[in-house]
Amino acid sequence: MGAGCSALLLAALTSGVASGPTPPGPTPSPSATAGQEPLDPRITEIMRKPEYRNAQWGLLQVEPDSGRVVRSMFPEQVFIPGSTAKLFSVSGPWKTLGAGHRFETPVHAVGERDGSTLDGNLALVAQGDLTMGGRTRPDGTVAFTDLDHTYANDVPGATLTPEDPLAGIDRLARQVRASGITRVDGDVVVDSRLFAPDPTLDPTPTPMIINDNLIDLLTTPGDRPDAPARLDWRPKVAPYRVTSTVKTIAAGETGSINVTASENGTRIRLTGTIAVGAAPVLRVSPVTDPAAFGRGALIEALGRAGVLVTADPAGPNPVAELPRTYEGSPRVAVYTSPPYADYAELILKVSHNLGANLGICLMAVETGSHACMDGFPVLARFLDGAGVDREQVQLLDGRGGNPVDRATPRAEIQMLTYWMGTPDARRFREALPILGVDGLLATNCRDCPARGKVFAKTGAAVGYDALNDRLGVGAMTIAGYLDRGDGRFDVFYAGVTGGATPTPDPSGILSVANDIAMIAAYLQEG
Repeated sequence: MGAGCSALLLAALTSGVASGPTPPGPTPSPSATAGQEPLDPRITEIMRKPEYRNAQWGLLQVEPDSGRVVRSMFPEQVFIPGSTAKLFSVSGPWKTLGAGHRFETPVHAVGERDGSTLDGNLALVAQGDLTMGGRTRPDGTVAFTDLDHTYANDVPGATLTPEDPLAGIDRLARQVRASGITRVDGDVVVDSRLFAPDPTLDPTPTPMIINDNLIDLLTTPGDRPDAPARLDWRPKVAPYRVTSTVKTIAAGETGSINVTASENGTRIRLTGTIAVGAAPVLRVSPVTDPAAFGRGALIEALGRAGVLVTADPAGPNPVAELPRTYEGSPRVAVYTSPPYADYAELILKVSHNLGANLGICLMAVETGSHACMDGFPVLARFLDGAGVDREQVQLLDGRGGNPVDRATPRAEIQMLTYWMGTPDARRFREALPILGVDGLLATNCRDCPARGKVFAKTGAAVGYDALNDRLGVGAMTIAGYLDRGDGRFDVFYAGVTGGATPTPDPSGILSVANDIAMIAAYLQEG
């Protein structure tokens, strides 16, 4: 079993990979400490499963109004957070930018106008808009599916939202036409100087983002064995080209689809098989130059809107032609995003790694810096003001996937408790996955009494243990709110580190993830 399967498990459980040492120690006794309530026997039964024989559990449940600790196990021991780190990295930009912050991406006409002709360039000034209209519903909210397309190469069942990923670009093009420009005797250039991409953040955010910097590749089986499979892909932008030799196999057989791309990413090829009657299979391929991709997308959108651009859409992004200032260059179009709180919901519901890392860069930009790492001091100041003991948190990214990332149950509880005293308390709580309802908790506990009453971010760090031919659980975590009725909510954390599955079968890790979800459910029912 190789790294691909490890990635599959990882993505399915919401987080980026986190490697390195895990806290040592045996599983603590689940008996109650003085003044605390005992654990539900069902939780005890989970903790004593063979796969957790050498594991370390952490747990903390608090009544925020009184501060009473309901249940506690190793609350100040550091654990690998996985994607529960997003509780910190999303909270920071939410408060720094503001829940209602909207990204305004302008297009400037740089040059001279002669009637309807621009003798010069159109410059799109990228603002770090995560979706550029590609997920915006007709009512203005941001769409997501329970298993996002960003995980499509790793997790079976990833799906697409129905929105057009080029919607924002098309809107800009129509506005350019409405400004009176019908011809551009020059070029289109994307200004990506907002911040410098930093590979320490993986996936690496860029100021220009269309469709999460991915090409979606959807394969549908033919009607009979040996028939060519049908392929649809998006967004279709020059010079990207996709070919497929995927064949249909007999119903019930196991298919496999692989994606390869040229060095510059513009030539994509699908190979493999898909069974008759199987659900469509989604794969993705990265956009290697997001600025050039955005430039080509805008040139083609301008053509659809009735604006002729003499430059080749498949060409490079001519950054040497960017002006020092846009003073005197009229704004001929602007795309305005949904509010940041909607983006935060997307990031939290589907564990959107690119969006979480982007938040670090956006906090840096608020200080006037172009270096994404300058976002961490901003996050640090926010956590200090929010009452989070920062020495109990370690982060080198926003997604929770760097080997250095660590957090204690206490720190995560402090972050969650902070929100309960803010005007955005309900908005933040409901932006988290809801047990049995949506996001990455949609399939857990669909029929249990706690369904719809646990609001929580999950996290995982999972990998293949080659020595023992099994899967190792660096961490499996969950943190959020338990609905106690009458408008009361407890804050909680539960997590395990050092577990392992008996075999490399992915179902073993899914079972561990369900155990964590069920512990949350039993805490709520208690």
